[in-house]
Amino acid sequence: MNAIISASRLARDLAGPTPPVLLDVRWQLGGPHLRSAYEEAHLPGAVFVDLDAELAGPAGPAGRHPLPDVEEFGAVMRAAGVSADRDVVVYDGGQGWAAARAWWLLRWTGHPSVRVLDGGLGRWSGPLESGTPTPRAGTFVPVPGAVELLDADGAAELARSGLLLDARAGERYRGEVEPVDPVAGHIPGAVSAPTTENVTEKGDLRPAEELAARFARLGADGTTRVGVYCGSGVSGAHQVLALAVAGVPAALYVGSWSQWSADPSRPVAKGPEPS
Repeated sequence: MNAIISASRLARDLAGPTPPVLLDVRWQLGGPHLRSAYEEAHLPGAVFVDLDAELAGPAGPAGRHPLPDVEEFGAVMRAAGVSADRDVVVYDGGQGWAAARAWWLLRWTGHPSVRVLDGGLGRWSGPLESGTPTPRAGTFVPVPGAVELLDADGAAELARSGLLLDARAGERYRGEVEPVDPVAGHIPGAVSAPTTENVTEKGDLRPAEELAARFARLGADGTTRVGVYCGSGVSGAHQVLALAVAGVPAALYVGSWSQWSADPSRPVAKGPEPS
């Protein structure tokens, strides 16, 4: 199944006999909480999911957005109406990062049919509703491991033996600035590949053929094992989504730079080159 869905296709699916479950994952790094915006207006029937509290565990040595407790994540998904035999569509305010984090977690825990609304809420031209719906409880039971997950050692090894993509902005990769984490730079051997270059000026994901060409130029030519990291496993999930659309499977290092840079024993590279 394609990892993304257009607003027009979503409208048709919602009008069908088995509409997908909708998850609203609006979120801003360091910005105001967006639950109130959700309560004011959201896609009909969509349930709000809190990225910081429900799609991640507490910040600490494992990173700013480590994996959530699997049992707690399953309970959140069931409360939102998620079942393994029903399609799920996730959306956010348009950037796509938060929606991709939910997409990746559901895929990692075994859900077979999850898509991200391309372009987010702004692409939806249909009716909206306010308030907080109470969906019928779902039956989804998460089983981790359906897609590949990297830890710090695995990311370091992949940077040497395969292709590890750094999804952060180029200036953070080069170590020129670091607005969030304690150390500037990148994992030695990683290749700079800003997530922002995967989308058009309007915020839609680029066509699959453009993405495939971009990743091939970076070294993802179908013969190399690929991994991705970012600051804390959010924008990196969007990179994994873009790679999936391009037909390239990729592992995610969820701890990402926030975990790597917190460990003084881990080496750090700076500058435009991988090492």
